[in-house]
Amino acid sequence: MKKLLVSLVTVITFVFSPAVLAKDHKITLMLDWFVNPNHGPIIIAKEKGLFKQQGIEVEIQEPADPSVPAKLVAANKIDMAVSYQPTLTIDVAAGLPLIRSGTLIATPLNTLMVLDNGKIQSLADLKGKKIGVAISGNEEATIGTMLKNQGVAFKDVQIINIGWALSSSLASGKVDAIWGGLRNFESNQLALEGYKAKAFFPEEHGVPAYDELVFVANANSYDVEKIKKFNKAIELATQYIVNHPNKAWQEFVAYNPDTLNNELNRRAWNDTLTRFALRPAAVDHQRYDNYANFMHDNKIINSVPNSVKYVPLFN
Repeated sequence: MKKLLVSLVTVITFVFSPAVLAKDHKITLMLDWFVNPNHGPIIIAKEKGLFKQQGIEVEIQEPADPSVPAKLVAANKIDMAVSYQPTLTIDVAAGLPLIRSGTLIATPLNTLMVLDNGKIQSLADLKGKKIGVAISGNEEATIGTMLKNQGVAFKDVQIINIGWALSSSLASGKVDAIWGGLRNFESNQLALEGYKAKAFFPEEHGVPAYDELVFVANANSYDVEKIKKFNKAIELATQYIVNHPNKAWQEFVAYNPDTLNNELNRRAWNDTLTRFALRPAAVDHQRYDNYANFMHDNKIINSVPNSVKYVPLFN
């Protein structure tokens, strides 16, 4: 009997030890890029202790390579990552075991951007012009659709891979337009350098609307309760940001003042406030299906994944 009691005490002590509890409540979250205003609700939830209030601990990681976070989730190396709805659709169609667990930014941010100097008045004026892209991939579907709506064929423009030198390439005249410039960042960066930008929005030119930034988890091993708690903390943080944007900005930059507290981020912060998902857990399956069908129609993916399976409800 004494041995049995000792064994029970040992088991109970192990199960409820700080190390085990910490592991059970910890989430490793990798961002899509270095910390910036797009990640406002994540940082505010961390800084204000909202994750802890929900009973979870979130370790925020920044990727050395922005192409790997979702792949690390699929490989069960980390719990969650920030990704993009278009990327998630491509990954799921390719067979990666991923689900969308919540939404961070609920509107597109990407644009087809030109200098507002009178030379490009409409998308039709891009015929015969050079368009710089950050990463080659689905630009034929997106840019091609936008141009087609204005009577311009995709073959009538020259696509140039310029890496992440988007603003400088446009400002210098190396290209006539850029694809991949975000409406809350590149336009502000150009303005600070003395250039006025004009943006053409994909969702206004034939491309279905989509969620720019989403949270993804492993389809085979995700923890429902952890995700619910995570989404609740993000929702509370977003509410706080919307209600107290100036105070939230100060708390956001306090996370890393040396890199965050600058004019570009301040402008981007103000332009991102209306983009955050007020209900991170909310799901519109039709929205996902529409975009997946668009990608399939444009031969970006070979099959259309069932959104009910990779966009589950966490209410």
